[in-house]
Amino acid sequence: MSHAASGGEADPDDLLETPGEPTALDTRTEHGTAQGGRPLGPRALKTRQKLLETTQELLAERPVRDVSVVEIARRAGTSPATFYQYFADVEEATLELASAAAEQVPAILEPLAADWKGAQGLAPARVLVDAFVRHWDANHAALLFRNVAAEQGDERFRKVRTRALWPVLRALGRKIEESHQQGAAAAGLHPVPAAAALAAILERLAAYHQELEVLGVSREQLVETCARILHQVVTGETSA
Repeated sequence: MSHAASGGEADPDDLLETPGEPTALDTRTEHGTAQGGRPLGPRALKTRQKLLETTQELLAERPVRDVSVVEIARRAGTSPATFYQYFADVEEATLELASAAAEQVPAILEPLAADWKGAQGLAPARVLVDAFVRHWDANHAALLFRNVAAEQGDERFRKVRTRALWPVLRALGRKIEESHQQGAAAAGLHPVPAAAALAAILERLAAYHQELEVLGVSREQLVETCARILHQVVTGETSA
């Protein structure tokens, strides 16, 4: 009997908020259009991508507030006027980077499709955690700014963060629910808050693992510890 059936509770998918309707920025990103909605040709798309890559490089060096359009344009070998053809400001370029990062999340979650039961189940958990940490390493500045802006009430960044975290919550919730159906997961463990707690652990450790390294925690130790936490919560098993 499923957790929902046994407790008279809703299915985890029904309790997780679905992402909102696409914004104008989402539409431009998906279809490759400029500020005014004009479709971009191959050359313009290449220029736009170069501006995004340059923005990401500069964000790795200093906070968003300290990065200027002039600096991005100069390093990209173009002009501020060209930058403004594609983005309203540096924050919007950062939003685009965070939005593009959100599209990478489903692939990161592929290890959840594997069988996590038994000793061999720890391997896909390690792959998942390692991929999540790598994802944050590759997009750290944009994702960190996304989270701060979302918590400060910026609706644009909140929607992008929701779109990124939704697949994580849903996939983990389903995996925990599967364990409940098999009588494996711990009694009283609700899939939705359990999935949310695991997602919070993943995101926090991925975002700040370098600070833990200062305390003597290696990347390998972080991945292994986080993987064992995920595996134990999802399956109800204690890894050897």
